[in-house]
Amino acid sequence: MSDAIIEIKNLSMTYENDETSYTALKNINLDIKEGEFICIVGSSGCGKSTLLGVLEGLNKASSGEVLINGSPITGPGTERAVVFQNYSLFPWMSAKQNIAFAVYETNKKTQKLSKKEALEIAQEFLKKVDLKGFEDKLPGSLSGGMQQRVAIARALACNPKILLMDEPFGALDAKIRENLQELLLKLWRNDEKKKTVIFVTHDLSEAIFLADKIVFMVPKEIHEVLDVRIPRPRVRKDVYMCKEYSEINEKLKNLFYDGEHDVVHPGGEGI
Repeated sequence: MSDAIIEIKNLSMTYENDETSYTALKNINLDIKEGEFICIVGSSGCGKSTLLGVLEGLNKASSGEVLINGSPITGPGTERAVVFQNYSLFPWMSAKQNIAFAVYETNKKTQKLSKKEALEIAQEFLKKVDLKGFEDKLPGSLSGGMQQRVAIARALACNPKILLMDEPFGALDAKIRENLQELLLKLWRNDEKKKTVIFVTHDLSEAIFLADKIVFMVPKEIHEVLDVRIPRPRVRKDVYMCKEYSEINEKLKNLFYDGEHDVVHPGGEGI
C-alpha cells in the first residue's frame, strides 16, 4: 500500500471542441507524501496550473486519476484549500469576516460550529499572520501583501490536510514576497500536523527556499523531480550560500534552457 497522501496516476487532460483538441497534460505520474512541501516549476503554458486545477477538483481529467488517501477526486473537497495569486477575498467583508465565513461554511456540514466560534478562529489566524488590529478592515483598504496574508490565514483556518497554492506571491514586490515566504514556512513548520503543500511558482529561488521536492514540468509532462536536501529551519542568507542551493539552481537553469523542451523563459529572481 502506498504511503502517499496524493497519488497521480497516468493523468492526461485534453480540451476538445467541435473543430480542435489540445492536450494540456499527458501521462502525469507523481506520489506526494503527507506533510511534504512540493513546488512545481516550468515555463508558462506547460500545464502547472492545469495540474493544480485537477488537484483542486475544478478540472476533470480525460484519463488516469488522482487519489487522496486512496479515494479518487470527484470535485472540490474540505480536505483541500486553495490560495490564488489574486487573493479572491470578498470585497464587502472585513478581513475577519472573510476568514470566518470560509471556516463556518467548511465546517457546517461536519461539525457544530457557531458563527461566534468561527469569528474567534478568524481572529486567532489573523494574529498568526501578523494582522492583529486589521480585523475590521475591508480588503480594498489593505495592501496587496496584507490581502495575501488574509488569504493564507483563511486557507489555514479551515484546517485542510492539503494546501494548494497557485503562484500566490507572484504579484508582490520582492521584499514582501520574501516576508511571505518566511511566514508561510513558519506557519507550515509550527503546525501541529504539517499540511501537505503543492505550490506553483515561476521563481527558482522561491522554489528552492520553500520545497522538499521540486517538480520540473515541460509542456504537458513532468520532466524531472529534484530533492531539496537543505536542512530546516531555513535561514535565507544561509540557504543562498550553501552548495546544495547552487547545485539545484544550476540544474534548474539548465533544464529551463534545454532547447529540446521548447522552454520560453524561467522568470523569477533565481536566474
